[in-house]
Amino acid sequence: MSKIKTRKGAPYARILGVGGYRPTRVVPNEVILETIDSSDEWIRSRSGIETRHWANDEETVAAMSIEASGKAIADAGIRAEQIGAVVVSTVSHFSQTPAVATEIADKLGTNQAAAFDISAGCAGFGYALTLAKGMVVDGSAEYVLVIGVERLSDLTDLEDRTTAFLFGDGAGAVIVGPSEEPHIGPTVWGSEGDKSDTIKQTVPWNEFRLGDVSQLPLDGKGNVKFPAITQEGQAVFRWAVFEMAKVAQQALDAAGITPDDLDVFIPHQANVRIIDSMVKTLKLPEHVTVARDIRTTGNTSAASIPLAMERLLATGEAKSGDTALVIGFGAGLVYAATVVTLP
Repeated sequence: MSKIKTRKGAPYARILGVGGYRPTRVVPNEVILETIDSSDEWIRSRSGIETRHWANDEETVAAMSIEASGKAIADAGIRAEQIGAVVVSTVSHFSQTPAVATEIADKLGTNQAAAFDISAGCAGFGYALTLAKGMVVDGSAEYVLVIGVERLSDLTDLEDRTTAFLFGDGAGAVIVGPSEEPHIGPTVWGSEGDKSDTIKQTVPWNEFRLGDVSQLPLDGKGNVKFPAITQEGQAVFRWAVFEMAKVAQQALDAAGITPDDLDVFIPHQANVRIIDSMVKTLKLPEHVTVARDIRTTGNTSAASIPLAMERLLATGEAKSGDTALVIGFGAGLVYAATVVTLP
């Protein structure tokens, strides 16, 4: 017989508060067109993006996270010292170690909360939310701070016509805490590593550091390009449109609800055509509010879902208690979908 004791946490978990931070600089498509041969009409028609936010030197991954987290903590009505764990999803924190989560946990004033980063690309918020739910129910933390944050402007090749217009910066955060009723449904998640080359970093860090300059990509001035995110647009689009609608439906089934039961749909803000195709495939009723935050925020990867959630609640397009389907998908190729009650 085992002698190991276990702790028992809350019966269920829920999102208690949300916060977001968008950098002060707003970048219209006209700025992007200075370095690529395209047009405002083409960018809008292909992606839906009109503007995006780019961070300045002071708006670091940590600084943006702290701003968003402070709002989420206030929205949840708790104190920072009650947070037992901080989980940060990001691919754009350039210090390999320590995790940026440790700096955030300290500066927020948590009481030595557990803190770590994860890398799951555009599905990162869903992955982190699932981990947070498990901690609350397991009893290892009463409240968990989940952050999705990116400075993708640092990883954007402004001469790459296929990606230069896509990416933006920002941070979104939520507090996950105890609940007497289920308000975060089962997660449907997974990966398709055989397609990992469809979204990737152009040059691994070790090759950039040690590689033969003659073998590295150069910009128009003959300088070695900093590693950037690249993707096979059509392959990613087909995968997202045809496969992610299936995952979204599986999440609805797992939560025991139908599209008619939904109030809100918050997909990863990758491309407005992908969003519209998923709405059509899922046959979402007209009463369902659909997040299209990509128009003014761009693709912020792990930050896109919490930023879109925060904006819908702030504008009144969604309200506390609404039932929402959230789904993230991206590099890996990884995905995560679940049904939640909005805070």
